[in-house]
Amino acid sequence: MSVHPIEYRYFTPKMKQVFTEENKLQRWLDVEAALARVHAALGDIPNGAAEEISKKASLNYVKLERVNQLEKEIQHDVMAMVRALSEVCEGDAGKYVHLGATSYDIVDTAWALILRDAITILSSKLVTLKDVLLDLASTHKTTICIGRTHGQHAVPFTYGMKFAIWASEINRHIERIEEYKKRDLVGKMSGAVGTMASFGQKGFDIQRLVMQDLNIGEAEITNQIVQRDIYAELIFLNALIAATLTKIAKEIRNLQRTEIGEVFEPFAEKQVGSSTMAQKRNPHRSERVCGISRVIISHTIPALDNAALIEHERDLTNSSCERIIFPESYILLDYILTELISILKGLEFNYQNIQKNLELEGGLYMSENVMLKLVEKGLGRQEAHEILRQLAIKCRQENIPLKKAILSHKKLKTLVNENELNNWLDPKQYIGTAVEQVEKLMAKLVNNKLLPRPNVSK
Repeated sequence: MSVHPIEYRYFTPKMKQVFTEENKLQRWLDVEAALARVHAALGDIPNGAAEEISKKASLNYVKLERVNQLEKEIQHDVMAMVRALSEVCEGDAGKYVHLGATSYDIVDTAWALILRDAITILSSKLVTLKDVLLDLASTHKTTICIGRTHGQHAVPFTYGMKFAIWASEINRHIERIEEYKKRDLVGKMSGAVGTMASFGQKGFDIQRLVMQDLNIGEAEITNQIVQRDIYAELIFLNALIAATLTKIAKEIRNLQRTEIGEVFEPFAEKQVGSSTMAQKRNPHRSERVCGISRVIISHTIPALDNAALIEHERDLTNSSCERIIFPESYILLDYILTELISILKGLEFNYQNIQKNLELEGGLYMSENVMLKLVEKGLGRQEAHEILRQLAIKCRQENIPLKKAILSHKKLKTLVNENELNNWLDPKQYIGTAVEQVEKLMAKLVNNKLLPRPNVSK
């Protein structure tokens, strides 16, 4: 019976498979096979034994049920795997399994393989998300909306810039992943406390060749385990990505508020918003992204605690929580990435409300432009600011537009005529380099060759 929601609700099959017990066992076996091949290449064991170990290091021969049975007896998961592999090897090959290795030579090297697969999936999803955002930025680069700071109307903005800013942030995550892959996807083959004593004078060669065989990096220096600052960095990256997804989802939620109503996440034909309020159209998918992000971000605390490695050359406190935080972090992050991509692909715009919100305060959001134009007319900047501040108060108190207030002001009406003022109050005349910034970013990111661009059409 399922208990955790990543088993039955918050997952995609591809990422979930990476963290199954079966796949973890297979990755342990992959490391054992690579070690046997390297021992054979260095003349430590017969070639035939390495070939037999490599052949039998497969779930076709080593069954998870048998490993679990052995673990119950001996209370050691890695040794249970070693025994299960040894007993299916023919001849005397079994006696060479795990030669010179300690448990975490296998576990940590296998983690590098598992995390490599997980990161590859995330990278692909991030590229897709970036490209969806770039498509939205291109489509809406001239869609003018009210800009908001501190929850208040500010000056004109464009939806194109909003999406482009998010795309730029996602691209930084893609670049970070590429950097972290080189630094953090590393394995070790260095024995009980990292001295390589169990491999004699061949320690450096064995570690180097095993990692080459598995196509991962080689840890620079270790004690019994790969140092956990490495994994903390990966967990922090996931948390940082989750924070960005929260930012995007939260903005969608706020823009979908009844009082704003500019942007809406998709709503299926038969979808129900509330069990009692039939009119509701809740942004539940964006809310789910925000909620699950909290769990992903919370993983940074145990990851930091793991990095401390309190007991000398290691203790076992990292192991139990890594069995939880690694699968949760990647499975949940992959899920909300997938969810947000789907939301953005189906995003709906209410252009009437976008225009209505621009006009909500009768042109007050153009006060900055009016101030600058008045300075050009010879008024001092501070004086112009103070006059407009007072006029803004008057406009709100009397519920009149800024245009009327300016044209009735004793001093300002002598400086500007109505046609000129209409131009000053036109938001299309005050979006600065918004369109050019979007186009500049797109020119850079569309040609980003870190990963191929997927097809992001609906």
